[in-house]
Amino acid sequence: MFDAVILAGGLGTRLRSVVSDVPKCMAPVGGRPFLEWLLAWIEPFRPGKIVLSLGYLSETVTDWVQNTLKDYPIPIEWVIEDTPLGTGGGIKLALSKVTAPRCVILNGDTFFDVDLNALCSFSEKAVTPLTIALKPMERFERYGSVILDSGNRITSFNEKRYCEKGLINGGVYCIDCGAGLLTDKPDRFSFEKDVLEPESAVGRLSGFISEGSFIDIGIPEDYALAQTFLPANIKL
Repeated sequence: MFDAVILAGGLGTRLRSVVSDVPKCMAPVGGRPFLEWLLAWIEPFRPGKIVLSLGYLSETVTDWVQNTLKDYPIPIEWVIEDTPLGTGGGIKLALSKVTAPRCVILNGDTFFDVDLNALCSFSEKAVTPLTIALKPMERFERYGSVILDSGNRITSFNEKRYCEKGLINGGVYCIDCGAGLLTDKPDRFSFEKDVLEPESAVGRLSGFISEGSFIDIGIPEDYALAQTFLPANIKL
């Protein structure tokens, strides 16, 4: 059993030219909010609950959930950042609502078709407090690459630069909630700089490779692609 956290508090500054009046997770894709596609994809995995980590225009999201998702079969809760807490602070706040032994963390502007049950099973066997779902990619420069050793431990993260072939952080994580990984962190911090990088340096991050479909709607070009990509990959 696992719970799921969706990070949906981003400002969406790079999308402002095409989506300016709603948070990124509510950007319309195929006539429906991106979040609706994400929730439809998560539903068959049956997490115990879903926690939305909200900030910018949070009432847009909470009103939509309360008015539209009355029949959604999984309980949905949320936390709201009164002031921006950084990627790490948002996760830590959301984890205060999690009750399952493991939690899957997803970005509210990215779809990565990972088998969440397999990810959690892999994470449990890996005996590290955190596992990252990694996407193999070719000819990319928008993302940093991830170095994985033969034992599926992440050893380092490379800065964004052109890469002919490699693994990227797909933005889907499985965390062992009992490991206290974020307990001593302040309310505001960076998940990438203050958790992922130092934990990889001491061998406490595992990598789970998935060939599933992937799209990040963070820039207008990929947001346009998502209009047909998501309806082709997710059934509502």
